[in-house]
Amino acid sequence: MAVEEQIYFLYEATDKAGKKIKGELAGKNELAIRAELRRQGLKVLKVKRKPKDLFGKAKGVITPKEIAVFSRQLATMMTAGVPLVQAFEIVGRGHENPAMQELLMTIKSDVEGGNGLAESLAKHPQQFDSLYCNLVAAGEQAGILETLLHKIATYLEKSETLKSKVKKALTYPVAVMVVAGVVSAILLIFVVPTFDELFKSFGAELPAFTQFVVNLSRALVATWYYILGTMGAIFYAFKTLKQRSPEFNHALDRMMLRMGPIGVLLNKAAVARFARVLSTMSAAGVPLVEALKSVAGASGNIVYYDAIMKMRDEVSNGQQLQMSMRQAGIFPNMVIQMIAIGEESGSLDGMLAKVADFFEEEVDNAVDNLTAILEPMIMAFLGVVIGGLIISMYLPIFKMGSVVH
Repeated sequence: MAVEEQIYFLYEATDKAGKKIKGELAGKNELAIRAELRRQGLKVLKVKRKPKDLFGKAKGVITPKEIAVFSRQLATMMTAGVPLVQAFEIVGRGHENPAMQELLMTIKSDVEGGNGLAESLAKHPQQFDSLYCNLVAAGEQAGILETLLHKIATYLEKSETLKSKVKKALTYPVAVMVVAGVVSAILLIFVVPTFDELFKSFGAELPAFTQFVVNLSRALVATWYYILGTMGAIFYAFKTLKQRSPEFNHALDRMMLRMGPIGVLLNKAAVARFARVLSTMSAAGVPLVEALKSVAGASGNIVYYDAIMKMRDEVSNGQQLQMSMRQAGIFPNMVIQMIAIGEESGSLDGMLAKVADFFEEEVDNAVDNLTAILEPMIMAFLGVVIGGLIISMYLPIFKMGSVVH
């Protein structure tokens, strides 16, 4: 269902005490804005459409972090007794991101129109996935929406923290390698040719290492556009395959899980995410079979997605969760044992929360260990590559100096 575009209006009004108020509201037209202001008990003085920026104001992007902050704000306000519609009004008006403000005002209008919160959120799947909507629906049905919103906010905050740690661990070495590649390319394309001209004037044979670097520089200068085009084509092919080929994604995710320390980190992050999401949904009273579908979607890895969906089918046929996890072959034995204890004692959500806490701490340790391992390796790599290029250029000069002496 398409959501009608909201237009922003600037208004001036006075409250019951006669105090002048200025602000902006989103609505279909000026009449709707005037009606909304009167409904709020304000006397309308002036309403006009908000002018567009000279170059057009970008709507901006709504980040998962903003959704997490909004969830916490909404939960806090509802716990304090603020009505749902008014809470949306307060949070929406106070938001700096126009896209987020527009989203919240749209949801507020839907709720005012008689729709449930879960139904209104489900119209925006890019921001509120099935997991979020299922938890909100469970909260509405059980009459514990504020409690569930707090659980959702906690889950999102921990999820974003986990993502940022994994992202930091993976992007740091890649960023350093890219910088090293760019610096090396600049040296080979712009600096080495200058030395090459100087060496030609010597008329002497160059050391083998220097000659290799000079030949590499000449090849790079002659074919850099081909190399750049090839790199662009590879990147485009990779992006296309990742978007369109489940087989490629499956192979890529499986390969990533086997990449030594990085694979260990990704496995621990996937287990932590599995336990945190399932704990949150179990505590909300969502049936296990339905919860596992949302857990699979939130796993972040196709290998885990496939395994969890298979577990869901087995659980729906009456098998215990612990047995399904054991057959999947991707969960640590400790996790399976804790799940077994949770199932037998009727405290599955509590055990899952403990598993999530443990593996989130393990991810912290894995990130620290990975950084500690990679830093000296990266420094050594940079020293060898950049230092090697510089030394190769000065070798002939050193050689000449020794001949002169």
